[in-house]
Amino acid sequence: MKRARKAVLEVSEDLRSEYSFDYSKAKKNPYAARLKGRTVAVVLEPDVAAAFPTSKAVNRQLRAVVRAVPRRSRATPRKRGGRTSGCS
Repeated sequence: MKRARKAVLEVSEDLRSEYSFDYSKAKKNPYAARLKGRTVAVVLEPDVAAAFPTSKAVNRQLRAVVRAVPRRSRATPRKRGGRTSGCS
């Protein structure tokens, strides 16, 4: 028989007595690998958030900005120039 390890956290002053966490019955999330890297949360300033009533509106505007801003092609190499100093 396996020896059970104590996984209950000590009750601290910050936690209420009804919050007793028993991690001995915890299981790994089988879907965590699928979600990794997919969800991004961004906190908007209150004045910006007021301009967008829904997340759909935010995404629509951001996609418009992405389409409007020209991107460099990866096929064309960047020019590597040295720094120019103010002296001639």
